[in-house]
Amino acid sequence: MVATSTSHQPIADYLGEEADRLLAHSPKVPKSSLHLPGPDWVDRIFAQSDRNPQVLRSLQQLYGHGRLANTGYLSILPVDQGIEHSGAASFAPNPMYFDPQNIVELAIAGGCNAVATTLGVLGMVSRKYAHKIPFIVKLNHNENLSYPSNYDQIMFGSVEQAWNLGAVAVGATIYFGSPESGRQIQEVRKAFERAHELGMATILW
Repeated sequence: MVATSTSHQPIADYLGEEADRLLAHSPKVPKSSLHLPGPDWVDRIFAQSDRNPQVLRSLQQLYGHGRLANTGYLSILPVDQGIEHSGAASFAPNPMYFDPQNIVELAIAGGCNAVATTLGVLGMVSRKYAHKIPFIVKLNHNENLSYPSNYDQIMFGSVEQAWNLGAVAVGATIYFGSPESGRQIQEVRKAFERAHELGMATILW
């Protein structure tokens, strides 16, 4: 049995019988092998990659904004399900968020690094907010308006449209393992390649 220190005692109390096993655990990967977040995250991690200087600038805009600015961490407000589930599924309890402006205002009030949502939402407010908080455009979506339901991520916007409205990044989803994943991988690869050419960061989720 491994004795727990007094500084860990409150945690040990919560863990109960599992305390010794969990608190005395020795990970197989040493801490020195981990790339931990920090203020130099973009320089230390991305600057060594093939990202061009404009993409690095976009990444720094993401990591350098909001209450977590320059910590290496990101806090992104994601509101990208409006097409997939309909706006009512997301906002019926709080109808004020049917207004795209209120979505962006919520991200700003929360001190987020960025707001990630659909092309339509960001397009409605781009001239007012693109210079106030980084935009991330979700390019593809599933849609539940068809019957029977068909689970597939399809493109609802282009990289050029995202760039024109002032986005610093684009995002996309791939349903890995699905019958459509091969097509989705090719579509997202092409979109991300184009985004990098235009200087935007890319996020896969």
